[in-house]
Amino acid sequence: MGRGKLRIYLGAAPGVGKTYAMLSEAHRRVERGTDCVIGFVEHHDRPRTEVLLHGLEQVPRKEIEYRGATFGEMDVDAVLRRAPAVALVDELAHTNIPGSRSAKRWQDVEELLAAGIDVISTVNIQHLESLGDVVESITGVRQRETVPDEVVRRADQIELVDMSPQALRRRMAHGNVYQSDQVDAALSNYFRPGNLTALRELALLWVADRVDAYLKQYRSDHRVSKIWGSRERIVIGLTGGPEGRTLIRRAARLAEKGAGGEVLAVYIARSDGLTAASPKELALQRTLVEDLGGTFHHVVGDDIPAALLDFARGANATQIVLGSSRRKAWQYVFGPGVGATVARESGPDLDVHIVTHGEVAKGRGLPVARGARLGRSRLVAGWLVGALGPVVLALLLSTVHLGLANGMLLFLTVTVAAALLGGLFPALASAAVGSLLLNYFYTPPLHHWTIADPKNIVAIAIFVSVGVSVASVVDLAARRTHQAARLRAESEILSFLAGNVLRGETGLEELLERVRETFGMESAALLERQSDVDPWTCAGRAGLGRQVDRPEDADVDVPAGDHMALALTGRVLPAEDRRVLAAFAAQAAVVLDRSRLQEEADRARTLAEGNRIRTALLAAVSHDLRTPLAGIKAAVSSLRSDDVAWSEEDRAELLAGIEEGADRLDHLVGNLLDMSRLQTGTVTPLIRDTDLDEVVPMALGGVLEGSVDLDIPEVLPMVRVDAGLLERAVANLVENAVKYSRPGKGVMVSASAIADRVEVRVVDRGPGVPDDAKERIFEPFQRYGDAPRGAGVGLGLAVARGFVEAMGGTLAAEDTPGGGLTMVLSLRAAGRRPELVQPTESERQAS
Repeated sequence: MGRGKLRIYLGAAPGVGKTYAMLSEAHRRVERGTDCVIGFVEHHDRPRTEVLLHGLEQVPRKEIEYRGATFGEMDVDAVLRRAPAVALVDELAHTNIPGSRSAKRWQDVEELLAAGIDVISTVNIQHLESLGDVVESITGVRQRETVPDEVVRRADQIELVDMSPQALRRRMAHGNVYQSDQVDAALSNYFRPGNLTALRELALLWVADRVDAYLKQYRSDHRVSKIWGSRERIVIGLTGGPEGRTLIRRAARLAEKGAGGEVLAVYIARSDGLTAASPKELALQRTLVEDLGGTFHHVVGDDIPAALLDFARGANATQIVLGSSRRKAWQYVFGPGVGATVARESGPDLDVHIVTHGEVAKGRGLPVARGARLGRSRLVAGWLVGALGPVVLALLLSTVHLGLANGMLLFLTVTVAAALLGGLFPALASAAVGSLLLNYFYTPPLHHWTIADPKNIVAIAIFVSVGVSVASVVDLAARRTHQAARLRAESEILSFLAGNVLRGETGLEELLERVRETFGMESAALLERQSDVDPWTCAGRAGLGRQVDRPEDADVDVPAGDHMALALTGRVLPAEDRRVLAAFAAQAAVVLDRSRLQEEADRARTLAEGNRIRTALLAAVSHDLRTPLAGIKAAVSSLRSDDVAWSEEDRAELLAGIEEGADRLDHLVGNLLDMSRLQTGTVTPLIRDTDLDEVVPMALGGVLEGSVDLDIPEVLPMVRVDAGLLERAVANLVENAVKYSRPGKGVMVSASAIADRVEVRVVDRGPGVPDDAKERIFEPFQRYGDAPRGAGVGLGLAVARGFVEAMGGTLAAEDTPGGGLTMVLSLRAAGRRPELVQPTESERQAS
């Protein structure tokens, strides 16, 4: 027997109507024929709640003596012996009296669920264990009775019973919650408007979180990858400056205005490791964007506007949010800036928002990490100063004679400037040119390239050595700064990769997309082969760049294992990037192995399920098929007996019994064989365009004439189905509907067209099925309610759904308005009938 289902009515405070809602649901289920009993309900002397107890079976409470008094608790053993379909258990967080079976009532509920009994219970938000401190800070009351959050989260259904604070206080004032002598104290203390508003907010937020978890689980189970509904995707361009937090909050407000808006914050770092970003500020901004429900992305790119636009287009973004430039006015001579360039190049599909902030035009106050190899612009400036600076200085000093010492200091200043700007080689050039000019203009004999005084030789040598020393120090500092910047960039990327693993982002395609966007590549693929001589195959790919079949054909390839490689296209990466890329490659191999292990586990579960089905098939053959066989054998033996002279009426009755048993046997065997074919995957539908009015009437041959009303309009489009499978599916649905319909209530089979689908509805007026059982009835070997064993082995609906899904359709159960169950069979339409297509204007004129 499977585990029972738990349904919980959650409220913000006592008196909102949880117990009333639970009892009302119990009455609805009893009216539908469900076996429902009260395990424990406390009405707290509330008249309207107490009235609802009438008409419901109550399991007597267990009397327990404690400290000279007698208390009543739920009798778990009695409920288990009674074995109802549904048990009502009020106050899930209740602490049982010492001497009870369990310490907590939720532990009693766990026993009932384990025994296959569905349970409906109630709990207030303040009784959740994790919210104890929060509730105490709001109300000043510490809750002693709590239930673990996990117990409530595991519930199959949670329904919020909501009531405004004003309405609840009116109910209390009217005496509907507490006795009249307790109302004033309650309204003045625990039930103050502020307390009730805060508790209501807690309940709403907790349920909203639970709904989000349900949705994520559903999308994961059904592998829903596309976004549902219209969604705004907003990309925030971060620089690591203090204005980033303003941009994030502004983008979050923009996202809130649309349905399901999504925020993606991106920081673009240069490939050479140069950055003006504060690591601490970036960490704060990452935390902020994730707290607001967005995601943070780290991308490498030398052309920041192009990299930002590529990222936005790759993410299907609709808007980009940037901050106003922090550059001063004179700095615009170097270019229009990132914001203006992005706005100019964004095109008609991307809206660009330039957001003002407090750091506009204040300059970049961030700590600047000077880059490696100083950059092209600094090298050019260094060479200009080193080569032309001494010449310009010599021309200026030719009009003023300051002496050798002063001239040497000025030329040394130019050499130091060339070293600071361009590094070692421009400084050497400046020292060489400067020493020649000093010799020509300032050392006797003047205007000659010779040096008469040996002291001047020493001075010029010192000048050259100082220039070379300063240039060497500057160049060494630049190299060390470059190494530190590279290591910091690598550590940030590796830290981000580790964070993805910890957050459970383990999809291979998602990881490859991260690799592609991080290094600014066109495509990334994980290639593998079985051995050194086997051809390469693609295990996963991301990006729209050219596809490569071998690692050698890629722009960059990194080994990811003995027979696995990570291949990227787009550009050639520097050697230092391969260390980080190797970490991504190793993680990609791990993700692939994990996904394959998961697939093997899924296959193992499938095999186990198939084994369970086969075991159930054998059980069905040994039990459910024995009844018609026994009836046939008894009837035949009676007819063959010479001891009794059977009348014609008796013989006819026995022959009718034989025929009925044979029909039942044929039906059961047919369903068993169909289920076996579905489980083994041997059902291969022959899809053709078919008229419903040719198939559905054929499916009604197994039921009594006049028990089914048929409404199949002739104007319906044809459907793309296998006629034989559709007939079997509809026949099973109709037989099931006729079996459960009330006497005198016929079954309706109708069809209608909706968009590109055609729906067939099989409507009965039987007892119906509760929402929590609408999916369970389609499982093999399931009988709902009190259906007798001779009514079948519980395969009809399972076979019907299997056949329908094999044809690309769907089969679901809905409530029939006014009571009953409606089976909705949705099929693909083949298109409109040719005779129904209206002629075009040109065709009418031609005719």
